[in-house]
Amino acid sequence: MINQELRDYLFARILTNIHTPAQYIGGELNSVRKDHREVKGTLCLAFPDTYALGMSHHGLQVLYSLMNDRGWACERAFTPLPDFESALRTHELPLYGLETFTPLNRFDVLGFSLQYEIGYTNVLTMIDLGGIPLHAEDRGPDDTLVIAGGPGAQNPELLAPYIDLFVIGDGEPSLPVVCDLWKSMQGDPSLSREEKLARIAGSVNWAYVPRFYEPIYHEDGTIADIQRLRNDVPAAIKPCVIDDLDGTPLPVAPVVPFVETAHDRIAIEIMRGCPWQCRFCQSTVIKRPLRYRTVETIVNAALESYRNTGYDEISLLSLSTSDYPDFETLVSKMSEVFTPLGVKISLPSLRITETLKKIPALLAEGRRSGLTLAPEVARDDMREQIRKPINNQDLYDGAAEAFRRGWRKVKLYFMCGLPGERPADLDGIIDMAETIARIGKQVTGRYAEVVASVSNFVPKPHTPYQWNGIQTRDYLHWAHRYLRSRVKIRSVTVKCHDIERSMLEGILTRGDRRVAAGLEEVWRRGARLDAWTEHFAPKLWWSTFDELGIDVPFYSHRERPLEEVLPWDHIHVKKGREYLAKEQNRSVVQLAEMAGAV
Repeated sequence: MINQELRDYLFARILTNIHTPAQYIGGELNSVRKDHREVKGTLCLAFPDTYALGMSHHGLQVLYSLMNDRGWACERAFTPLPDFESALRTHELPLYGLETFTPLNRFDVLGFSLQYEIGYTNVLTMIDLGGIPLHAEDRGPDDTLVIAGGPGAQNPELLAPYIDLFVIGDGEPSLPVVCDLWKSMQGDPSLSREEKLARIAGSVNWAYVPRFYEPIYHEDGTIADIQRLRNDVPAAIKPCVIDDLDGTPLPVAPVVPFVETAHDRIAIEIMRGCPWQCRFCQSTVIKRPLRYRTVETIVNAALESYRNTGYDEISLLSLSTSDYPDFETLVSKMSEVFTPLGVKISLPSLRITETLKKIPALLAEGRRSGLTLAPEVARDDMREQIRKPINNQDLYDGAAEAFRRGWRKVKLYFMCGLPGERPADLDGIIDMAETIARIGKQVTGRYAEVVASVSNFVPKPHTPYQWNGIQTRDYLHWAHRYLRSRVKIRSVTVKCHDIERSMLEGILTRGDRRVAAGLEEVWRRGARLDAWTEHFAPKLWWSTFDELGIDVPFYSHRERPLEEVLPWDHIHVKKGREYLAKEQNRSVVQLAEMAGAV
């Protein structure tokens, strides 16, 4: 509970926005605090989850550094835990930016990063708690502009009533344009909010303003058309793309949190995009084209970040790190520079190729951690189906080399519930995990510790599988039981993702604007921080949807014909719908061949 003294302090900080030097309030290392009276504009980056997760997100650090370097005052806000939200509401205090205690409704722009659909209730919490009208249509001409980007913006319809403008594609070139255009029109009495939004949307082809588009429905509930309501905005939204990734600055002085976070280390993005085209993967579609940073750029940025933070671990980020064209040179150079400093190099997103055998030797300091890999499936015909061609022997050889050099743990990521999945595919998951455990015993004399992390497949927008439905709750329960029953080696553990949360992800990922009413109602009934097990209340979601007549299977489980208009069809991606449909047709043919071979 907040006492009166603390309330008075917060009240003074928030409502009068007193400007005092940063050292008097104890900001985190590398946080940037500016006088709002002396900047081009004010922006608050809002991450719709907790501080510990949000401060682990590399994109937040990128945009924070970018906008502060451009003469804006850029601050941060995160979703408060329920007890703090309750205290703020009880004492009638708004949610604020961390740097200056400025209420969210006093910023020129509030920008959300949509990383995970399960966090949508957090978006509503932050808008409302920040003193901004919840619905976009209720905001005045100069009220805070509420924008959003990230993977969740690929199907923006569920949040359409609450977001003024969605930015599609890369944020580095697009965010400054939106902010500068909005600021240039503020205070002009001749321009309504709608006219300001139209001018932004009309000047680029990657800004989606939901109020200018209206879905029309057939009697059966499917979408007949998505009508454009103004001729001066684009008919189709295309992604904003950085052409020169190497020339785009990295955040070399990232904010260092006071508390331990999910990924407590330096992150350096080495490339954007992926050379592979896995049918299940949304990122490989929306992150195109493939772009790289040079070895020199990466090493120099990592060294400067180390000097500015003191972290003892550096993570080289990409969708497929080992596919970086100068991978061995990069890892060797990083090890040469940082091993003497006692800094560990972390390589997430490793692809299972012959290169895997070389990684343990390249990373002498990595042996204290485990090897994390994502086979996704274990049988060759299913790999052909999902278009992820890897070789099991490369995986086994790489694991053996890791065990010889001191590694003792392996974590494998798999999916269950894929189109055409058979019991043999589930058997393969356990067989692969136990084979690696046995390789550990052959090399070291003890079974290796192997964790098979199994997620429930949810078809994503803009992938060839977007026309498929998610598997039923009953099937996923059976599959999880079956997997666990097949384990014979004690050092092998199967961890399956929560089924109810996957069911919710299915409708939030694939829903249209009609589902927004259910999202808002369940939020008003108390849904908060749904990605967290201790806060997630699935029965509240299902009962609310049922009361409002929202047909969950219609959105989540239904197989959609190729000719159906999808809620996100007006958001275009690289290669486009024709390519996705062609891949889906190929998938159907392959599934029929797989079924006939059983």
